Amino acid sequence: MPVLKPEPLSRESFAAYGDVIESSSPDAAAMNAERFERFDDLCRVEAHAGHISVSIARCRSVTTLPYSFDMVERHPHGSQAFVPLTPCRMLVVVAPPGDSVAAGDLRAFVSNGRQGINYHRGTWHMPLIAFELGQEFLVIDRSGKTPNCDLHYFDEPITLSAGAISN
Repeated sequence: MPVLKPEPLSRESFAAYGDVIESSSPDAAAMNAERFERFDDLCRVEAHAGHISVSIARCRSVTTLPYSFDMVERHPHGSQAFVPLTPCRMLVVVAPPGDSVAAGDLRAFVSNGRQGINYHRGTWHMPLIAFELGQEFLVIDRSGKTPNCDLHYFDEPITLSAGAISN
């Protein structure tokens, strides 16, 4: 059974799969009489044949590590962003966009507790998981009348190890 060990999430390491959403840009602009810093253009939101939807997802079932999965998904018509509403570590598994995906294409990343992510259109990824009951995420993705989720099932499960994260 293949085992994935998460590596630290950074803009550079995640660039092929999407955007890291965090307030660490040196290009912050002052706003509201300089009482706030504003960090602009943190991700590229895409929505083909639909519209952009902003939602909140709340965890109803906690994930524990190691975790085995046999399915990834992709959204061919739009990007998909997840931003934790309270600090928490996120664990994401991704593979490059394409018509197919193999277990060897997968990479796992762990956030620093203050980062969100935006999957580029077509990026294969494991569905959202959380380690705390009630954990909430702001979700920004494409909504519309045409389906926007392709699933791929692997022949054997892949295990996501605890690696750099602890529950």
